[in-house]
Amino acid sequence: MRRFLFALIGIAFTLPIIAQESTSEANPKVLSVSLRDAVQYAVDHNRSLQNASLEERQQHAARWQTIATMLPQVSGTLDYLSMCGYKMNIGGMAMPMNPNGTLGVTAALSLSGKQVVATLLNNLAIEMSEVSKKKTEQTVINSVITTYYTVLTLTETIDLLQDNYNNLETLYQRALKAVEVGAAEQISADQIEVQVNTYKTSISDVQLNREVMLSTLRFLLGLDRDTNVTLTDKISNLMSIDETLAILGEEFDIEKNYDYQLVSKNAEIAKKQITLATMDYIPSVRAYYKYSAKTYFGADEGFNMTNPNTIGISVDVPIWSSGQRASAITQKKLASQSAQNTMMDTKDQLNISNYQLRYNLQNAYDKYVVQKKNVEVSQKVLDNISKKFEYGYASSTEVTTASQDLIVAQTSYVNAVLSTVEAYLNLKDLINIPYN
Repeated sequence: MRRFLFALIGIAFTLPIIAQESTSEANPKVLSVSLRDAVQYAVDHNRSLQNASLEERQQHAARWQTIATMLPQVSGTLDYLSMCGYKMNIGGMAMPMNPNGTLGVTAALSLSGKQVVATLLNNLAIEMSEVSKKKTEQTVINSVITTYYTVLTLTETIDLLQDNYNNLETLYQRALKAVEVGAAEQISADQIEVQVNTYKTSISDVQLNREVMLSTLRFLLGLDRDTNVTLTDKISNLMSIDETLAILGEEFDIEKNYDYQLVSKNAEIAKKQITLATMDYIPSVRAYYKYSAKTYFGADEGFNMTNPNTIGISVDVPIWSSGQRASAITQKKLASQSAQNTMMDTKDQLNISNYQLRYNLQNAYDKYVVQKKNVEVSQKVLDNISKKFEYGYASSTEVTTASQDLIVAQTSYVNAVLSTVEAYLNLKDLINIPYN
């Protein structure tokens, strides 16, 4: 059980998903949630998801920046020039250089192959950010579900241990009375006392773990640490045989898997980078129009060579780069090949995981059924031994053994529940079945 608890705590505190809102609506002091409500609350108040949405919007803005470079760009200039009364001498004639101002407006249009390819790369980046956002949401939801289940199993464990602690305390008091009247030995009472203290320690440990996991759940939901969270669902209602095992009949379409989609998009981007590097061999074109107006503020016009209308077209043709462009293309080809290898490796690994995770789920669920029955049987055994002890038909050693067996059975049950939930979520993520 400690292995699962530490793993969950590690996941929770490495996920940057806290959403500490300042409003009372975002941070209520009391919150009662079902599992479905908890998932939705985390999705609505999660900063990682908000950041993923912002990243998607950034990619859209980046695409528009690239498109805008292919559209007309207009700029204006306003100049003022004063030569401080200087007069130019031309052929013995003094020509005053009066202060003047110039207004210029330039409209330019540039077009190159790199701009077109960059737009295509922006489109792929947007698609990749959308997949990344879905993957982040999937991770957040799984963390909430696992933590929710953990709190429920720990609560159930506390209730069971508390009931048996009360029963053993009653047996201990009766054993002390039996010792007082000489009907039993002190060692019998001491053995039960040790087991009572063991239960007391176990309850404290589980309560501490439960508080840690509740704090983790608050963290995941973006709540204040002093918010009182109550879980309204029960393990018995959530652990459905039909729903858990039905997923084993689902087909695995690797194209729907988010991990594969991400490496696939990355491979596409790497391939487009080759085309982008090739565009360095393609000529680029720039055309512009410039309007200029000059004024002398009512003074005599001086030597004025300002042209009011100018049109220009330039073509930039790459000729020689000493192998720089060729090396860049080679580099991009090698990077693309590496990305393709990564994609194929990921595909093979996911196909292997498909078989492994199906086995893990079936095996985990079988253990869950066995451990659940084991707890029920161990509880009945302890109840039976306790009654026999009251009437002198069972020893304190039998009571101690039965109580220890119940603690072991309950611990195994908690591990079985969390293993089943983990196996179910892992297979669900692989197949990419949305949370309903």
